[in-house]
Amino acid sequence: MKASRHRLRVSRGVAELIRGLHPQLLRKLRAALEQVLVDPRSGKALRDELAGLWSFRVGKFRLIYRFDRRHIDLIAFGPRERIYEETYRLIARK
Repeated sequence: MKASRHRLRVSRGVAELIRGLHPQLLRKLRAALEQVLVDPRSGKALRDELAGLWSFRVGKFRLIYRFDRRHIDLIAFGPRERIYEETYRLIARK
């Protein structure tokens, strides 16, 4: 794996969710994180209310994150059907 210049930061909610994942989904998530760490722009840039965030596909799930020159912040992880609405509610509270 290519070395990353980014440091990964995980929100408390995502950390709790990761602890309860099925091992097979956890492996897929780890592979996705490795790819995002190497190239944060490998995901899809989100628009409108979620502008500034990125989405990376992990099977039927989506990893939502933002990044700058030094950090990648994991914002949310969940099923595609509802992750965007949940992310919008999450960032609207802040």
